[in-house]
Amino acid sequence: MPEARPSEARVNDFVVKFANVNGSGSASANGLFARAVMRMGVPVAARNIFPSNIQGLPTWYEVRITEAGHLGRRGGVDLMVAMNPQTWDRDVAEIESGGFLFYDSTKPMPASRFRDDVTVVGVPLTAMCNEAYELPRERQLFKNTIYVGALAALLGMDVAAIEALLAEDFAGKDRLIKANVEALRMGVGYVQKFLAPLPLQVRHADAVGDRIYVEGNQAAALGAVYGGATVCAWYPITPSTSLAEAFTAYCQDLRVDPETGKARYAIIQGEDEIASIGMVVGAGWNGCRAFTATSGPGVSLMTEFIGLSYFAEIPAVIFDVQRGGPSTGMPTRTQQADLIAAAYAGHGDTKHPMLLPADPGECFEMGAQAFDLADRLQTTVFVMLDLDIGMNEWLTRPFQWDDSRRLDRGKVMTAEMLEAGADFGRYKEVDGDGVPFRTYPGTHPTKGGYFTRGTSRNPYARYSEEGAVYVDNMERLLRKFETAKALVPQPVLRPAKGKAHEGPARDGVIYYGSTSPAMDEALEMLEARGHRVDALRIRAFPFPDSVLDFIAAHERVFVVEQNRDAQLRTLLMNEGEVDPARLPAILHYDGTPITARFIAGAIAARLTQGQYEAAE
Repeated sequence: MPEARPSEARVNDFVVKFANVNGSGSASANGLFARAVMRMGVPVAARNIFPSNIQGLPTWYEVRITEAGHLGRRGGVDLMVAMNPQTWDRDVAEIESGGFLFYDSTKPMPASRFRDDVTVVGVPLTAMCNEAYELPRERQLFKNTIYVGALAALLGMDVAAIEALLAEDFAGKDRLIKANVEALRMGVGYVQKFLAPLPLQVRHADAVGDRIYVEGNQAAALGAVYGGATVCAWYPITPSTSLAEAFTAYCQDLRVDPETGKARYAIIQGEDEIASIGMVVGAGWNGCRAFTATSGPGVSLMTEFIGLSYFAEIPAVIFDVQRGGPSTGMPTRTQQADLIAAAYAGHGDTKHPMLLPADPGECFEMGAQAFDLADRLQTTVFVMLDLDIGMNEWLTRPFQWDDSRRLDRGKVMTAEMLEAGADFGRYKEVDGDGVPFRTYPGTHPTKGGYFTRGTSRNPYARYSEEGAVYVDNMERLLRKFETAKALVPQPVLRPAKGKAHEGPARDGVIYYGSTSPAMDEALEMLEARGHRVDALRIRAFPFPDSVLDFIAAHERVFVVEQNRDAQLRTLLMNEGEVDPARLPAILHYDGTPITARFIAGAIAARLTQGQYEAAE
């Protein structure tokens, strides 16, 4: 084994990565480790990277320990917990120079399998389990708890905090609590007897505050409940399934009549995505707030019904939890690759609003807001999550809700309005915003009825293929989309730091969604290198006018996104008629969440190149 090299002590600021085999039971132990760090008051940013099969393939769990509160991936690994022989070489190569390798030292390994610039820490986990347990499954499961104990001792963690978490996790199951605590202490005891603490240390802090630890899918589902959704029709697909499941659980708790015990909701698993969106559109036509949860392949199948929603002007909400594509692609990897598919879903000329949440807090807020927008605009609204936000747990501020808030149902003509003689034309322009009045089925016994169709019609919903009538209707739909610009969440500006006399930065950057936490840190890195860049986080499509104003105010605007074809950049060029040369693309699309180091490095390289060319 190579000699350990000294490393500077680092407190509450390093990255630990677990390399395991899917199905080994390691997920619970790794999550326990992350939660124990938070219990000590130190924020974590955890990412689960797992295969799309059930068992046997490699899986990784990355925990960034960061008292500074950075919630994006930094890039690089300081301590690798290498529990999978299949990925050993790859895992060892990922460790930062001067970092640490923790492994099961039951079987000797040749020095050639290690690195001279990495400190090796061996614990005979398998031998310890074989001695302590008889059953193979016990040996496998408790091995994970033992290495958590060993890591706790190596990193100076509060073992009592971990034991308290075990007591909470297995409340009412005293035998399991006792067995896990014993395994935990076994790992702690080995390190205390044979090893020394690492210069990577976790110490108590007060940096977590009142933040909660939650998945984006759970947050979006709760937002749907608060937004008034009563119907969910869905078909299972990774990574959106947990959103529909969470909605079901919340409804069972919050949408049951306390007096009668009857459900005040309808949740239906359709036979496929086509049936699911059909039920959502039907429920929306009937006046319900309805949604489906899906991913890219599901959006592809739903396209015809989405076009019907657009042209017949029926409210619907789609939570698109994006994953790696195309086709089946990488079902358990993250991307931001459905933007164009969602924005223009449907044949012919269609445009759909999209909301772009950056964290679970915004998943909750936009999950509720989407239903107001769908009703007010009478169209399909997409909420564009991705696997990174949807299926990973994030530290986020507690959700806020104003109890005085009322649902915005938009332009709905009532029986009283009809009885008073209102001129009802289902697709009639009313006040210049492109949005007509609608009626709910059964509003009035003789008035307010109309035939809903996907074919061309006049303002009174009567069939018509006259060119002028069709053009008037299509232009009204454009006015409605223009109206949406002021209704959707507005972008967030982060001006470059600097002295007042320096004025606006010459360069800007646009980003959105799960890229945001890594971008926040990348901007700090760029500022530390002397690069001034104004930043704008886009939160919705259609783009408010301020987005195009931002582009116009800068010589270049980098567009950072997680897909191959620069889809947000394409939308900006298409909708804003922007010169492509002014929008250099920064693209990351290998399926892993983007890192701060990647963003900062890519932008800095372009900025440095630009300075060099200007000097020439």
